[in-house]
Amino acid sequence: MTKGKELVELHLLKSSKADDFITTYPEAGDNKVEKVTYIEGKVHINNKQYFGELPEEVWELKVGGYQVCEKWLKDRKGRVLSSEDITHYQRVVVALQETIRLMGEIDQVIVKWPIE
Repeated sequence: MTKGKELVELHLLKSSKADDFITTYPEAGDNKVEKVTYIEGKVHINNKQYFGELPEEVWELKVGGYQVCEKWLKDRKGRVLSSEDITHYQRVVVALQETIRLMGEIDQVIVKWPIE
């Protein structure tokens, strides 16, 4: 599979890799997004609950000027996350991590910009 096709499948969340979660969601609770705070690999959504083991490089990745992981949660502030929302967020995190990996591989193949 080409790198481009792999990226498309990741971004559409059609890649089977997206189901290999790298984050945890270990605390039971009401799943309400009250605040979004990233501290040492944990994205807290309220005083008790968080997504754990989220790599800083993934948290900080910006696409289209937005910090994807932060924006997705902040857009849901005041809402209760469903189990589908929690799964979706974890799939997005994997897609972003894989995007970072693929960008690095592509950068090593393309030695000069613009491509001639």
